[in-house]
Amino acid sequence: MGLQSPSLTSLARGFLMSMNIQITKSGLETLKSELSVLVDEKRPKLVERLAYARSQGDLSENSDYQSAREELEFLDGRIDEVRGVIQKASVVSVKNGASEIGVGTKVTLKVNGKNHLYEVVGEWEADPVNKKISHTSPLGQALLGKKKGDKIEVEAPVGKISYEILAIT
Repeated sequence: MGLQSPSLTSLARGFLMSMNIQITKSGLETLKSELSVLVDEKRPKLVERLAYARSQGDLSENSDYQSAREELEFLDGRIDEVRGVIQKASVVSVKNGASEIGVGTKVTLKVNGKNHLYEVVGEWEADPVNKKISHTSPLGQALLGKKKGDKIEVEAPVGKISYEILAIT
């Protein structure tokens, strides 16, 4: 029997477990809430569904059983992932009146003549639609350590975009 290479998921989990994850307090609370829902609500329902499907007889032709088993495996993977993030999370404390941009700060930027308010967050809580940008994104990296009045340029698919930092809160 030959050697098997580790799955991508196990490699990702190993990498995840070896790193320190920066996150805001609200981001950590959101992850804890998600974990609670996954463990206390979704998983028991899936286990019940799996047990019911198993009771229906021949498992080789039971698509509901196969589907429930796959969903449970996926859910268990997500539970492990969220637990790993919570375990490795380092909550970043935000100083009121910060003069430099860091994880947890809100920043008002002027881009193309319009003002936009962004929050720099850990990568696990990034949500660009709601203007929460990861500190590891190109814009987030360019903003870290900058001060009010600084100007930055970020390479984007449409070309370089110039930003001016108007305020940090």
